[in-house]
Amino acid sequence: MTLSADDLRALQAPLKDRYRAEPAAAVITLTSVGQLDGEGMTCRVDTGRALVEAGLHPATGGSGLQACSGNMLLDALAACAGVTLRAVATALGIGLRGGTVHTEGDLDFRGTLGVDKDAAVGFTAIRLRFDLDTDAAAGQIASLVKLTERYCVVFQTLARPPTLSLTVRAEPAAASPAPAPDRR
Repeated sequence: MTLSADDLRALQAPLKDRYRAEPAAAVITLTSVGQLDGEGMTCRVDTGRALVEAGLHPATGGSGLQACSGNMLLDALAACAGVTLRAVATALGIGLRGGTVHTEGDLDFRGTLGVDKDAAVGFTAIRLRFDLDTDAAAGQIASLVKLTERYCVVFQTLARPPTLSLTVRAEPAAASPAPAPDRR
């Protein structure tokens, strides 16, 4: 679906008006659930569009047959940055014939495998690049990039990490019946 700048403004205007009048209405909790089934080293996540089975990266002993959660994080950045760039380009009236979004992240697997306690666990650097097919002037592209960076949810979440918490709710396995007393 191709939208003009006016179409996008018309689509978003009632939402913006509501959020100005009722700021609490703009705060939405997104959720995701992973399912730990079976004996393997996998977690299945229902994305709402497809079921994705994540597993260990080959650098940590995985087969490479499942998705790597690190790649999924980079995928989320590429998707969010691409959608945001498209929306910003539309709002600014910048014509894009197409393009690609590239993400790369550097990991030192010694950290996640516990080989070196001083090695970082997680990405130490993430790079985002756009290759755009456009006739836009350099100043327009600079504005496009600046606003994409500012409004991309995943980019901003990585740049300014939110408060993160972890809780556990453990349910004991169903109790086995007690063995019958030995009445010899």
